[in-house]
Amino acid sequence: MSLSIRNQIPGTITAVTAGEAMATVKVRLGSGQHLTAAITVDAVKDLGLAEGSAVRAMVKSTEVALATARVEGLSIRNQLSGTVSDVATGGAMASVKVRVDDGELTAAVTKDAVTDLGLAAGSPVVALIKATEVSLATV
Repeated sequence: MSLSIRNQIPGTITAVTAGEAMATVKVRLGSGQHLTAAITVDAVKDLGLAEGSAVRAMVKSTEVALATARVEGLSIRNQLSGTVSDVATGGAMASVKVRVDDGELTAAVTKDAVTDLGLAAGSPVVALIKATEVSLATV
C-alpha cells in the first residue's frame, strides 16, 4: 500500500495504556526519543500492538509544528529534537525537512513562520506533534 503521508518513522513500542475507548501507545525511536500516539483500543487490538512490537509512526506534514526550543506548559505530548535539513519556500507556505533520530519529518508551515523563526539548513528545532495526530502501522 502506498500512502501520501510523508512522515514515517520506525520505532518500537515501549508501553500501551488502554482506556475505555482510547489508548496511548509510547514508541521509542532510534536514538531514544519517544513519541506518543493516542489511538482507539480497537486499533490496538486489530494491529496486535504490544510492548516490543515494531511499528512505523506516521504523521501528516500539516500536523507538525516547529519551535526553536522545547516548550513548557503545553499539552502537546510529542516534542522531538532535530535539525533542519532543507527549507523550500513558496509564495505563502514552506516545506521544512527536519532530521530526527532514524528518520526525517516534513513540516508544512507558513513562509512567515520560516522567516520569524530564522529556519535554515542546520538550524536546531523541536517538532511538536499532538498524540492524536500520530498513526501507527505494523512493520
